[in-house]
Amino acid sequence: MKQKLEQGQTVELEIIDLNTSGDGVGRHEGRVVFVPNTVTGDRINAKIIQSKAKFARGKVEQLLTPSPYRIRPQCIVADKCGGCQWQHIEPDYQRKAKRQQVIQAFERIGGFADIKVQPILHTPDVLNYRNKSTYPLGRSATGQVQAGYYRQSSHKLVNLNQCPVQDERLHPLLKEVKQDIQQRGWSIYDESNHRGKLRHLSLRIGSHTGEMLLTLVTTSEKLAGIEEQAQLWLDKYPELVGVCLNLNPNRTNAILGEITYTVAGKPYLREKFAGVKLHIAADTFFQVNTNAAELLLSAIVEQLNLTGNESIIDAYCGIGTFSLPLAKKVKQVAGIEINPTSIKQAQNNAALNNITNTSFYTGKVKDCIELISFKPDILLLDPPRKGCAPQVIETVLKIQPSCIVYISCKPATLARDIKLICQSNTYQSQYIQPTDFFPQTTHVETYVILRKC
Repeated sequence: MKQKLEQGQTVELEIIDLNTSGDGVGRHEGRVVFVPNTVTGDRINAKIIQSKAKFARGKVEQLLTPSPYRIRPQCIVADKCGGCQWQHIEPDYQRKAKRQQVIQAFERIGGFADIKVQPILHTPDVLNYRNKSTYPLGRSATGQVQAGYYRQSSHKLVNLNQCPVQDERLHPLLKEVKQDIQQRGWSIYDESNHRGKLRHLSLRIGSHTGEMLLTLVTTSEKLAGIEEQAQLWLDKYPELVGVCLNLNPNRTNAILGEITYTVAGKPYLREKFAGVKLHIAADTFFQVNTNAAELLLSAIVEQLNLTGNESIIDAYCGIGTFSLPLAKKVKQVAGIEINPTSIKQAQNNAALNNITNTSFYTGKVKDCIELISFKPDILLLDPPRKGCAPQVIETVLKIQPSCIVYISCKPATLARDIKLICQSNTYQSQYIQPTDFFPQTTHVETYVILRKC
């Protein structure tokens, strides 16, 4: 019988794998032990911090023999900050581990045998790639305003003046805006008692244009001197084109509230993406790695071998990020998005590019697909992490497009949904392509191309 590991016990482990949360996996007398900040090949002394019937969790007490895949993190707080999980892992091995995540999801969840997954696509940039960062605000023990990310598995803030995965052009704002907030005397939100005003600082940049937006998430629009301060920021930072307030008065873990308004400047920044011009607002969803998203779209277009006569439905289309570049290569595109603000932005972005062969529908995918006047040759699915609702899968199988392109940021729900689509024996998976959108983290973006049998 396996002996239960005791909390506080120290054990020697060899890390033999990485799990989907990014933790190293070791075994002690047959019992699985998960240890963050490790990598396959490490030999460590681990202190047990949690012991369950089937597994335990530990933390590194001593690194006995480092793995050949271990490197020195670029960030001095990488072992504390919860923003990244894998800065200590060599980038090539990160990508190998992410591809393996996709393979395992398709085998274990999808039930696919001998699955063929392409080598992972990636850009050269493993740092400074994020075009948007949203930082919780707090105060130090001495009352200084702080902004950063929470420590792993906690709500203790790690204060940052720069972040190596954020676009480095945003660093001055991160450091100096905190000082301005301090001088203004604005109160900082305390989640324990639901008091205070400022909750988050959000910074966004157009990777290809350099234009920036600054957004404060606050419980109240009544910030004394905010108009004056916003104008000072615009004057100080030439690339800053707008300062916004997002109102979130609710007792919730959700970052953004429903209302965003512009204090000074413009409500959007300009960006160029895959040959089209986009206006991106403070609360717009847009892929955080612009170059990787362009790489993924280019790879999809190459696999589709478009002739120019295709009709496409882009479900979960957002602001038209993929709809508009695709529209320039096909006969027509219809986009579906539940968020009416995103649909309005998609329509405006189409007009901005003089693209006239698009139509956009507000609502749930399962309801809107059958409202579209044409049957699609290609259906593009790019749902949230939770994947497609069962009714969406049913609708897809009902309209039966010749080709389905499914893009996902979560291998588990992707494999689940591809299994459901293929169960009808109407479709078969032809191409599975992971892409490294999020270096230094465990996350992986993947697209699958399915064609009718």
